[in-house]
Amino acid sequence: MSGSVIARRQTRSHARFKGRNDVNIVPMLDIFTILLFFLIFTAVFSRTHIVELNLPAQSSEPIKIPEGLVLEVVVRAGSLDVQDKNTGMIQSFPNVAKGYDFDGVSGLLSRIKARYPEMRNATVLLEPAIPYDTIVETMDAVRSFEGTLDGKPARGELFPQISLGDATT
Repeated sequence: MSGSVIARRQTRSHARFKGRNDVNIVPMLDIFTILLFFLIFTAVFSRTHIVELNLPAQSSEPIKIPEGLVLEVVVRAGSLDVQDKNTGMIQSFPNVAKGYDFDGVSGLLSRIKARYPEMRNATVLLEPAIPYDTIVETMDAVRSFEGTLDGKPARGELFPQISLGDATT
């Protein structure tokens, strides 16, 4: 005899599985193929919206601004103020129980845009504790307007190049 019963049993068991020590990668390739298609199809339907902001330049020399209107929208806790940097206040919209009057601001800015059609810049100045939603709604009101043209809903561009800054107290 060539050994114990346990040794013979191990030899038989190992002989049965001889040559089967490779890894089957077919299921893994199937999973990767399905994952690849899933990632491709979901990437097509996801969109990212980016809003460009022009932050004030940090230069020591003053920026040369042409004569005319320098539009500023100041967001305060109690009001939205539309003003010219050179001449001062144009109109103030008080904050009421319903919130800020973004439609009134947009209407005023559309009248200003009709008077200065070549202007594209505006500055939004903020007090320190203004909520983020208010900032976004103010930027939307400054950037574009929604109204009607010949009885149909229309959307137009007002001042798309927006700079942000801190309001003076």
